[in-house]
Amino acid sequence: MDRLSGRGALPRDPPSDEDAFGDLVVAALEALPAPFRERLGSVAVVVEEEPTPAQLAETGATGLSGLYQGVPRTAPGADGAPIPSKITLFRGPLVRAHRSPASLARAVEDVVRHEVAHHFGIGDGRLDELRRSR
Repeated sequence: MDRLSGRGALPRDPPSDEDAFGDLVVAALEALPAPFRERLGSVAVVVEEEPTPAQLAETGATGLSGLYQGVPRTAPGADGAPIPSKITLFRGPLVRAHRSPASLARAVEDVVRHEVAHHFGIGDGRLDELRRSR
């Protein structure tokens, strides 16, 4: 059963180890609509404990749950970009902000979708518009 949709059993406690958190990330990726999931290609999806000072400075953020680095697929020549795209989820901030398993699973899914949207060329402004229209 799908942990992210609320069908099936959720873990009782937030994942305290990397493997359990990684399972949430895999479930979020598997929950993506097939046309998006199939076009992720060589995008690396990784989990780090915390964002680095350089990542925070690069984005101008005081905190990060996720980060997309790379060339969006909508950019000319994206398929031949010399640097592969990378999506990073930051376990520490997500676990601290979402204490219940259900809340954490939803947050991981939201961050994965947000960062995948960046890979497909959708910026934060448009994502905010879409979120407000829901």
